[in-house]
Order: sequence, then C-alpha cells, then structure tokens
Amino acid sequence: MLKIRLSMGGVRKRPIYKIVIADSRAPRDGRFIEKIGSFNPLLPKDKKERISVEAERVKYWMSKGAKPTLRVSRILGEAQIMPMPKAGNNPLKAVPKKDRKKADDKESPKTEAPKVEAAPVKAPKVEAAPVEAPKVEAAKTETLKEEPKKD
Repeated sequence: MLKIRLSMGGVRKRPIYKIVIADSRAPRDGRFIEKIGSFNPLLPKDKKERISVEAERVKYWMSKGAKPTLRVSRILGEAQIMPMPKAGNNPLKAVPKKDRKKADDKESPKTEAPKVEAAPVKAPKVEAAPVEAPKVEAAKTETLKEEPKKD
C-alpha cells in the first residue's frame, strides 16, 4: 500500500521534512519511491518556502491509490491541493498536561456515564447488637482526675 508521508531530515532541534511516496512497510526515513515536496515547520505559516509541493505529482500518485497521512493531508490542505481534513475533537489539547489531571479530577463525577448496576442480591438480614463504648476510656479519665500525692 502506498502512502504519502513525511520523512524527517535535518539536525537536532532543526527538523526539515521531505514529503515522499513510500510503501507503508518501509521505515519512516528509509526507502521511498519519489520525493514530491518539502515542509519546514520552523518557518512562519505565512512564508511561501514553508511548504513546497509538486501538485501534479500528488494528484498522479493519489490516482494510483496512494493515501496521505493525517499530517500530510493537513499540509496539502494548507497548500490548497486537496480539501482540509476536518478537525479532531480534543478539547484538552491547549491545556498543559499537569493541569489536565486537575481538571479531570474536578469534572470526573459530572462527566461519568451513569453506571448500570446488577440487581442487588438479597442476603439474610442479621441484626447487630449495639456496640458499647470500651471501658478503657473511663479508666483513663479517672486516672487523670486523681491528683498526685505530695510527700
């Protein structure tokens, strides 16, 4: 199966990606069939050099059955070669990870789905005898009340 995907290059902290046609079984940065463009995520979105794609080759390979990955389909959508994919539903994406757990703890009782419980099993009722308070407490209070004898 053919994929239109990104192949990473560049150096540490300065990535640059090639948009390539590759077999889905090939490694990410390994063997590919054809390079059809490049993507530089470090450049601002309004710069023309950020995305360079050969639109005719993309259309050709898509007609042959190549499917773009989600990230490549967004890049092609920005370049107006194909329609932009619909946005996913991740409302917590903009919230820092350490704050997500706090928000989950607060909202978890509200957002939980109602639990379906099995029919309660009736056990024979056993009446418990009332438990008396231990007499140790009374003994302690009496010893505290006694005053030590003076010699």
